[in-house]
Amino acid sequence: MSRRVVVTGMGAITPVGLSVNEFWKSVKDGKIGFDTISKFDASGYKCQLAAEVKGFDGKNYMDFKAAKRMELFSQYAVAAAREAWDDSGIHMEKEDAFRIGVSIGSGTGSLQAIEREHSKLLEKGPGRTGPLLVPLMISNMAAGNVSIQLGLKGKNINVVTACATGTNSIGEAFRSIQYGEAEVMLAGGTESSITPIGIAGFTALTALTSSKDKYRCSIPFDKERSGFVMGEGAAAVVLEELEHAEKRGAKIYAEVVGYGCTADAFHITSPAEDGGGAAKAMEFAIRDAGIVPEDITYINAHGTSTHHNDLFETRAIKKVFGERAKQLKINSTKSMVGHLLGAAGAVEFVTCVKELEEGYIHQTVGYQIPDEECDLDYCKEAVQGEFRYALSNSLGFGGHNAVLIIKKYEDGGKLCRY
Repeated sequence: MSRRVVVTGMGAITPVGLSVNEFWKSVKDGKIGFDTISKFDASGYKCQLAAEVKGFDGKNYMDFKAAKRMELFSQYAVAAAREAWDDSGIHMEKEDAFRIGVSIGSGTGSLQAIEREHSKLLEKGPGRTGPLLVPLMISNMAAGNVSIQLGLKGKNINVVTACATGTNSIGEAFRSIQYGEAEVMLAGGTESSITPIGIAGFTALTALTSSKDKYRCSIPFDKERSGFVMGEGAAAVVLEELEHAEKRGAKIYAEVVGYGCTADAFHITSPAEDGGGAAKAMEFAIRDAGIVPEDITYINAHGTSTHHNDLFETRAIKKVFGERAKQLKINSTKSMVGHLLGAAGAVEFVTCVKELEEGYIHQTVGYQIPDEECDLDYCKEAVQGEFRYALSNSLGFGGHNAVLIIKKYEDGGKLCRY
């Protein structure tokens, strides 16, 4: 029998709020984080909108010297992790640091560092390349910096599965606690890819919208959807073995009960057209949770606002749930914060926990025009009411499919598994 895992802390840095409370209030208000790119002059780019984090200063979360030795994606991770850690109420002097680990991923690491130092290389020669280029840019430095800042000496990993990174990172932390590798894991995802090469690259791939209307740019499942909007930020959660959390009197937000992963083995950017890979990942997660498809009433979709993702994810949901798919409540948090790439799944996990806690399913903001092939209930309006499970999908370039199932915490309830 594997051990039960609960959520005892959460943190977030997003385009619509620099804390979980700010973020959640914005979500309930239907606030969008889209605007003209300000990080560089994008006037010559087809895509000129992004969901940028506003008002963030790394020195508010760590000392100046530490902030100087971190790129933005690492700063976001440390800020979100510190909020989650403080929220959990764990006191390190009472813990074995080697039993507390970190699982925080980033899809790209620092594109800023690569751009900056490559320009120096071309203009001034190799001798002017910064000595910290490598430890600044590599994606595992988010997890490394979090462990250094908080003194966490347990298992420390960096999962990189493109847009599934955040979900995989939390899922692998869940497994680490289930099977005794750690008592506590700080898990999540982080990203800061709103840079010239980031925007140009995704635009060349025809993945980004060219819409100039910030109210109609990220519109998942809408017939007029034309691509995703790049977002940035981070989210982190403290996962903890249930008895460990109970012994210290922790506040328990929710329970993680299911995790499923597959590969499409189909195409480097497009999901499998029949949704088969994503469907099987959902099936695996449902089985891992010890429940049946009929127990699921809500899905936080990957929902990127690209034609292929939204259509093929809809097909995947139908494949798993059959006729019941039309009764499910499905939404996309990306309708407000855009696509945070490696951080997306982590932000959406936090969203699911808050929704379970309050019995509130947010609307898919901007969804107006139904698509004949995307014919499920995508929450044009918010829904109030109790529900027990949230299923969260993340689908990444390369065919990575990752699914988590979060359960409303029921004190003393026993979890039945197959």
